[in-house]
Amino acid sequence: MLISLHYNAFSQVQTPTDSVKADSLRIKQKQAAAAAKADNLSKQYDVGNLYNDIFRPHKKPDSVQKKSSGITVIPNVASNPSIGSQIGIKAVAGKKLGDDPNTLLSVAATSASITTKGIIYFYVNHNVYTPGNKYNFQGNLVVAKTVTPDFGLGIGRGSDVSTDDHILTNPERKGRALHSVYFNIREKVYKEIDKNLFLGAGMSFDVRKSIEDTKSVGPTPYSIYNDRHGFSQSSYSANGFLFNLQYTTRDNQNRAYKGIYVDAGIRINQSWIGSSKNAMQFTTDFRKYFSLSEDHPEHVIAFWNWGSYLISGNVPYLELPGTAKDGSFRSGRGYTTGYFKGTKFDYSEVEYRFPILRNKFLSGVTFFNLQTSNDETGTKLFEVWQPGYGAGLRVLFNKATRTNLCLDYAFGRYGARGFFLGLNEAF
Repeated sequence: MLISLHYNAFSQVQTPTDSVKADSLRIKQKQAAAAAKADNLSKQYDVGNLYNDIFRPHKKPDSVQKKSSGITVIPNVASNPSIGSQIGIKAVAGKKLGDDPNTLLSVAATSASITTKGIIYFYVNHNVYTPGNKYNFQGNLVVAKTVTPDFGLGIGRGSDVSTDDHILTNPERKGRALHSVYFNIREKVYKEIDKNLFLGAGMSFDVRKSIEDTKSVGPTPYSIYNDRHGFSQSSYSANGFLFNLQYTTRDNQNRAYKGIYVDAGIRINQSWIGSSKNAMQFTTDFRKYFSLSEDHPEHVIAFWNWGSYLISGNVPYLELPGTAKDGSFRSGRGYTTGYFKGTKFDYSEVEYRFPILRNKFLSGVTFFNLQTSNDETGTKLFEVWQPGYGAGLRVLFNKATRTNLCLDYAFGRYGARGFFLGLNEAF
């Protein structure tokens, strides 16, 4: 009996290593429980539920595992002076591949649209993680007959400069529009070299043809830039190799509650693969998410910094980094695409995300952003900043993939403002 008691007591003694492992296990279990609570689909209400309540009120609910598919389809409707009235269709999809619970969510999107001004736009993009995150494939295909707004080079700073420099920097932010036919094919393949750390390489081909400004008379920012840097006024190609390093711990690719995403890369355009000019660019993309509540993890502070910096060579005017020229074209809410741009560009944004309804059908955001760029009259990067700010409403479109319909209204300087519609968060 004494031996038995002694054995039982001794068996309960834990080494420091065992204690650390136990604590780590409890933390992981607590995190898993919080994540499960956050994504308890039976308590969430999305557009699919709304459709069933209206059109199929007597339909028996499916199981939690089957009640939500990973595909969302919506009309793609818009209207503004640059493009006219637009109609089309947009779809996004999300799915975890394989049975490994640690595999990150794979997402894809496609859209086709046409406008009253004859603009046609089609794209497909994807961000796919193979089972166990062994490989990550990122890419897109774009075919478009499009109109690109043009507000000049730089960050909107005026100074005593020559006539050409005044036109090029366009401190009054006078809007122009460049018509063109555009093709883009980009693909990167990442290999996981350590947990959550990926090394990638790929290629990008950006081709524009039939470029013209149909309304401007005399020199324009586009024509002055091309004359100075030796580009054709009617067409160009920017074809290059991509080398990237990525680290990610985001819990969801569409709408993260926690985690981090970092991607840094070099793009090398080369004339021997068809590029109009040689160039080397360094790009960075940093995103961090802080959940403010274990019980309601949708309360999130999100931070984003994106930058692109020309190291050497020359980049075509319409390929310069700038407002909404990030990979998802969502930066700079408050301004239209390319409103500010330069050979060096840096963008930062902070956003607060919060639930409105207990069933998560409606939520909201507020955001503030800053962007800075250099120009060719001596303005340096980080010398002049331009702000943007706004707020938005979120409608839960697909609870299985945390897909939101995003409706934002944002303001910028120079009277810039606008309504921005999209699927999934801006970052």
